[in-house]
Amino acid sequence: MNHTYILTLSCPDRPGIVHAVSGFLLERGGNIEEAAQYNDPGTGLFFMRVQFACGRLGYEDLAAQLKLFAEPFGMAWKLHATRQAMRTVILVSKEGHCLNDLLFRWKSGLLRLEIAAIVSNHRDFYQLAASYNVPFHHVPVTAATKAQAEARQYEIIESEGAELVVLARYMQILSDDLCRKLAGRAINIHHSFLPSFKGAKPYYQAHERGVKLIGATAHYVTADLDEGPIIEQDVARVDHSATVEDLTAQGRDTESQVLARAVKWHSEHRVLPNGHKTVIFK
Repeated sequence: MNHTYILTLSCPDRPGIVHAVSGFLLERGGNIEEAAQYNDPGTGLFFMRVQFACGRLGYEDLAAQLKLFAEPFGMAWKLHATRQAMRTVILVSKEGHCLNDLLFRWKSGLLRLEIAAIVSNHRDFYQLAASYNVPFHHVPVTAATKAQAEARQYEIIESEGAELVVLARYMQILSDDLCRKLAGRAINIHHSFLPSFKGAKPYYQAHERGVKLIGATAHYVTADLDEGPIIEQDVARVDHSATVEDLTAQGRDTESQVLARAVKWHSEHRVLPNGHKTVIFK
């Protein structure tokens, strides 16, 4: 029986990498179904994503042989079995538009996820979680209990074996320690007004300034607040007739769409880190 795998890799660029990777897979009975590559002239790095079917070798044997193959190239690589949906934990506060959108897309088969749990510092969405049969964990957060709350959140994430953590409008700033623990596997979403209109009610501030564009940014979580590597962004045009409520509604729609695309690409292993940026093979 053939199993499908996704291989992602990056390494210093040099002639013959595509030929070498293709030959490695061919020699092991691999049939390439999808392939994409990119050379970054600024860093001299080469990036590649290959989806292939292979019936001759199992995951463990492939991974062991890939390790030996990659060493001369100085490759950073990952091998993923596509039959395994990505286990995911979602964090949310009191705005549920992104959570609701992700749950609907997941149940509709549009996102290859296994949503293992929802964690919130409020109780607002426990019924929504129950309607999708997803465990809901209420973990209150105050200034005095932040360390204990994060320890509990991380315990849930690890006990569920989560490969991905989605901050679906989770309105608490994560500590540097938790950011480091979740490096490369936590995605956040926020409006695209930053660094302008910081703080509460950004759409009110934007309305006062008469903005003509609103949007959203999805990025990986780092200790630098809202400055992690960007995965996806989008904008929508507005005009003088838009009320604050109009801006907010349009902003929520854009946030939901942008986050869904970022989660989809990450879950399909299409996002490769490139320093402070990302390479995305759509």
